[in-house]
Amino acid sequence: MDALTVVVNIIYLLVCVVIIAIVLFQTGRSAGMGGAISGGAETFFGKNKGRAYDEMLKKYTGWVALFFVVISVALVLMLK
Repeated sequence: MDALTVVVNIIYLLVCVVIIAIVLFQTGRSAGMGGAISGGAETFFGKNKGRAYDEMLKKYTGWVALFFVVISVALVLMLK
């Protein structure tokens, strides 16, 4: 195993941990972040603060998943 393969494997493991963490931070479809904060979000932060947080996590999930696929393909190509 050369040094490049080791570095790509370490990046791959970090991406795996990040994608797991991002998915675990997301709420279910029935319970939004606004419901978790209760009425305090509506009076102090505004009505859509919880929804904006959920949308941000969805966007990051897509980008990290795309990076995960690219790293996976790179690892497969390195095996040949």
